Amino acid sequence: MPRNTYGHSRRSIRLKGYDYSQTGAYFITICAHKGLCVCGDIRNGVVQLNDFGRIVEREWLRTAKIRSNIELDVFVVMPNHFHGIISIVNDTSVGATRRVAPTTHSLTPNSIGATVGQFKSIVTKNIRKTRFQGFKWQRNYYEHVIRNEDDLKDVRGYIINNPRKWELDAENSNNRRQKNRGSS
Repeated sequence: MPRNTYGHSRRSIRLKGYDYSQTGAYFITICAHKGLCVCGDIRNGVVQLNDFGRIVEREWLRTAKIRSNIELDVFVVMPNHFHGIISIVNDTSVGATRRVAPTTHSLTPNSIGATVGQFKSIVTKNIRKTRFQGFKWQRNYYEHVIRNEDDLKDVRGYIINNPRKWELDAENSNNRRQKNRGSS
């Protein structure tokens, strides 16, 4: 496996050869670093966002307003992660994603990677303005290319029902602590 310029191996989790700037719908999951519950809580299956969670929500909603090639579908800000459906629409006008800084792993303008990277960056910047300097996202993000209407329906259901399943969720830090206690 080739090594990158930072001196460590990094395997891509993206579909090899897939163009993530093409028109289509994508399911995105982004996790807070180390699974820290920094965006709020869930009570009786309902998300209760704190100030940080409201920053995440506000910036997600701004994503489509500042990028003419993006449409948003259902989403949920969970205590330590975020799920959303984002669609790239056929629009070639100049948008914010054209200002992506060049990197060794260059991002395609107007792609899912560029959009998610900018979203993560602005959320981090705005949360750190509140003097919570330790906030950061987990490296990378999960994506799933939504292939048809049935897939879209399933993903929407998963996102909408995610807060009600928080008590069983693997991302729930209470579940990880209990699992670790049970294995000792």
